[in-house]
Amino acid sequence: MTIEFALRLGGMVIFAIAGWRASEFLVERIPWPYVDYAIRVIVPLASTALGLLITPWLTTRPFSWVRSKIRQLPAQQLVAAIIGLIIGLVVAALLAWPLSLLPPPLGEVLPFIGAIIFGYLGMAVMTIRQRDIMHLLGGRLSFKEMGLRRENYVLLDTSVIIDGRIADISRTGFVTGTMLIPRFILNELQHIADSSDMLRRNRGRRGLDMLNKLQKESVVPIRIHDIDVEEAQEVDDKLVMLAKELHCPIVTNDYNLNRVAELQGVTVLNINELANAVKAIFLPGESMKLRIIQEGREVGQGVGYLDDGTMVVVENGRRYIGSAVEVVVTKVLQTAQGRMIFARLEE
Repeated sequence: MTIEFALRLGGMVIFAIAGWRASEFLVERIPWPYVDYAIRVIVPLASTALGLLITPWLTTRPFSWVRSKIRQLPAQQLVAAIIGLIIGLVVAALLAWPLSLLPPPLGEVLPFIGAIIFGYLGMAVMTIRQRDIMHLLGGRLSFKEMGLRRENYVLLDTSVIIDGRIADISRTGFVTGTMLIPRFILNELQHIADSSDMLRRNRGRRGLDMLNKLQKESVVPIRIHDIDVEEAQEVDDKLVMLAKELHCPIVTNDYNLNRVAELQGVTVLNINELANAVKAIFLPGESMKLRIIQEGREVGQGVGYLDDGTMVVVENGRRYIGSAVEVVVTKVLQTAQGRMIFARLEE
């Protein structure tokens, strides 16, 4: 028997008793004959059915909702809310005695209302201004106050996790610090995975799969932390402010985040720039073997690709589509999208 089913039965019994007492109360005040029999039957049955239906919404469902919200809250914010609640209740307790001296009904009601108001105000002030209060009390937040050890961290953003290449890079040993993933990045991945748009949903699910792969296969530590930045609302702003606070770089392939972070003095490790930097270098005059797979934009051109994805445009190569030929590099062009190589057929 599940807890919810047991609570439904208990609620049904309690509501049945309440319905029976209510029917007795109504029968004593209704003078019409035969109506009292209907009331004695209908009211308890309706009350019993009502108890069976709404008991979970009064017991387990609110508890589950509160529990899920508490799980989503960062630990730092939860502690700040508890401290604020305690401070608010202490202030309310100090004011309870003078308020109780007021003439009734004010002296009976105001202490209770004061406890609710000051408890709420204490929680609100501490959660909204927790970081500012910490700054006033002890200067800038230390790694210990954030719940972090003083290590070499690199922050991962959402785009680089979805991209997936960071998993291969981490196995090579190029990333030496602990890869830190804040809870708000994980929440954004989950939000994307729950999207109604199929493309976004697939991207989000890929990101969660890649994160799981990182945790299993990475040679450097992966850490998901509840740390948050309350001053910012957007995820990118939170990430940049956190990087400045921890003095660590951000790993990303997001162009806009890259530029914003650089403007604020934050080091950025861009996966796309790394991929372009490690591509094979071919100088004009060098030859290579290339398989031409499609025609180019200009008349007679053929197009092939190197193993790293670099596009090679071959002059007069259209008639060799589907064949592997020897070509000579004539020009190398670096664009914002990557490196492009122009070549001609070897004579």
